Amino acid sequence: MLSALGLPNLHVLVVDDDSPDGTGELADKLALESPQSLGVLHRTTKDGLGRAYVAGIGRALDEGADVVIQMDADLSHPASVVPIMVEKLLSTDAAVVIGSRYVAGGSVAGDWGLHRKFLSAWANFYVNTILRLGVKDVTAGFKAWKAETLRAIDVASIHSNGYAFQVEMNYRTVRHGGKIYEVPIRFEQRADGVSKMSLGVQIESALMPWRLLFGRKV
Repeated sequence: MLSALGLPNLHVLVVDDDSPDGTGELADKLALESPQSLGVLHRTTKDGLGRAYVAGIGRALDEGADVVIQMDADLSHPASVVPIMVEKLLSTDAAVVIGSRYVAGGSVAGDWGLHRKFLSAWANFYVNTILRLGVKDVTAGFKAWKAETLRAIDVASIHSNGYAFQVEMNYRTVRHGGKIYEVPIRFEQRADGVSKMSLGVQIESALMPWRLLFGRKV
């Protein structure tokens, strides 16, 4: 899907956290077939979503990426929107462009349960009430970053791990004077896999805005 977008110099990096479903093996096979356009980063320590993001972003920066797209591999993020996000990123003063469920034109899959819809809406309201980021989809994980922004916010030193990682990334961007733009997407129900929204992740997500507000400045 990504390879069909016609983006110049596109390189896909699959971050595999020792997945038991064969993701790593399949990614390795595809990488052997297209080594110039696909790479695989294997991680054997399951230490959370945030650490996987940090590892993947760090690898992309080390390999000289000018633009870094972060997205899920479960087909919940529409690949067709990537060119729109990149164009917005490069044609404006945006530090990051978010694929947003909650701006005009955005939506979520109709088969989302009421509990999940409420939890997502509440998380965005809660974070923005505390941190006043002015981002409608502050917990989104579908983003296009300028490499210079990622270096400026020092991604490697980010403390949060679960979905709070997205909040801390946005917070650091705003604190460093970066502008956040949002483009609408339809967020689909994942095609496979299970949610990582454990109780521990929810607790971290609830505490993180307060830690950012009153903790060490970043």
